[in-house]
Amino acid sequence: MSAVWRCGRFEFVLDRPLIMGIINVTPDSFSDGGRFEEPLAAIAYGRELVAWGASIVDVGGESTRPGAAAVSVAEEIARVRPVIGGLADLDVPISVDTRHPEVARACLEVGAAIINDVSGFRDPVMVEVAAASDAGVIIMHMLGEPRTMQAEPCYDDVVAEVGEYLTHQASVLEAVGVERERIAVDPGIGFGKTLEHNIELLRRLPEIAALGYPVLIGASRKSMIGTILAEPDPTKRLEGSLAVAAWAATHGASVLRVHDVAETARMLQVTIAIAGGDLR
Repeated sequence: MSAVWRCGRFEFVLDRPLIMGIINVTPDSFSDGGRFEEPLAAIAYGRELVAWGASIVDVGGESTRPGAAAVSVAEEIARVRPVIGGLADLDVPISVDTRHPEVARACLEVGAAIINDVSGFRDPVMVEVAAASDAGVIIMHMLGEPRTMQAEPCYDDVVAEVGEYLTHQASVLEAVGVERERIAVDPGIGFGKTLEHNIELLRRLPEIAALGYPVLIGASRKSMIGTILAEPDPTKRLEGSLAVAAWAATHGASVLRVHDVAETARMLQVTIAIAGGDLR
């Protein structure tokens, strides 16, 4: 029997990977910063993502690229709340990508159905926000914070340590009443990891999936792909992004967070056909 992930009024049967389309309403995100600063443009793009095959739309208002500076909570809310409110009528869950509980709360009020916390619910107030809602939650592993996370990251066993962190944070959420079926985990590709750490996490992805929670992989256009392909332009990393997504889809990932939704949907269509309809 396939696992289930509940996100507010939405319920996913995870018999094949879901595509999460990305909208960055920021001026400085590494790949598409500045494209969707205007709410109407972001809302229109969100509707396009769904038409192209996204099962979830993820909206973020603070860049988390390495070295990124923080923005104020008020500014982040001003960026994301109108977009999430404008997309809330879609028949897919809208996710807010934030590490600030005030932002999560403001977006839940206008229809967000998922809290995607890149800081992994370290903040007890964010835990309280999740417990007071019926939203789905995504626990991500990040070493440190965006400004410092790539300053010589070090692990004895990156897969074991990331897995222990994700399991612990899930238990924290469950202890305050967040149902297990609402929880997904993300090993945080590129967040406080070297190229070797990222590759090891992907190679041993079945060990993360064995934790028993839906696994999200977000590697789209990231620097690990740029390094492997010697491609400095994030918008020219499609082939590498699709390769990682295909690997993840066949090694236990339940959600693929991507920029290139249409291309990823077509890749999954072929991959599922080859697998006889079952990637699980």
